Amino acid sequence: MSRLADLIRFYQLLDQLKQRLGGPRTLARLSTFRDWPDRGLYLFFERAEVRKESGSGPRVVRVGTHGLGAGSRSTLRQRLGQHRGRASGGGNHRGSIFRLLVGQALMARGSIEPCASWGIKEDAGKASAALKMDRADLAIAEAPVERAVTNYIGGMPFLWIDVDDEPGPASLRGFIERNSIALLSSHERAPLDPPSSNWLGHSSDRDRVRCSGLWNQRHVGETHDPAFLDVLERVVHPTERRQ
Repeated sequence: MSRLADLIRFYQLLDQLKQRLGGPRTLARLSTFRDWPDRGLYLFFERAEVRKESGSGPRVVRVGTHGLGAGSRSTLRQRLGQHRGRASGGGNHRGSIFRLLVGQALMARGSIEPCASWGIKEDAGKASAALKMDRADLAIAEAPVERAVTNYIGGMPFLWIDVDDEPGPASLRGFIERNSIALLSSHERAPLDPPSSNWLGHSSDRDRVRCSGLWNQRHVGETHDPAFLDVLERVVHPTERRQ
């Protein structure tokens, strides 16, 4: 089957998922719900980003999961919380590559004043040491960007899939994640459902973001296995909104 046919089936399954969940949610309302499965995947959309070749409606702009390393105890809710940031508007972009990418693009586009420490080192302590600045001053300098990222990501609708498998190399979550990204990505191939001319990702300093049309970097250059759609269908059907 063609990639377009697989993409059409992919979105048909997401339409079924949306119905089973009662619609998407946003990170801005993350704390108002307590019915998250322990393990799963998430798929983010942007309202201004619409599909063209595969049908109508918003296109997926990011796919992700959590804790695939053997023995990981992380949960879906925890990972979504890292992407959301704090309810007060702050956050930690060093704990979320999604936040880091969006923040850099917002600065590059001119939506927020540049911050020289953004993305420096893997934690704030190492960043403050490398830049020879007090950690409190670092937090103050980065706060406006963190707030802008929280506002931007907080308004993005997303769906989730309940996949309660153990973390490890054979994880179904990992299998679905990487094949979904590979199917959706326009990196080094004819674009299907390409991003709009105004998509924020065009301002990213990451070639894989710009060329894939996704807020993802891993798996964007891979070829998907069409068999993953059968697996996706099996996990979509039992997923439902918990009461």
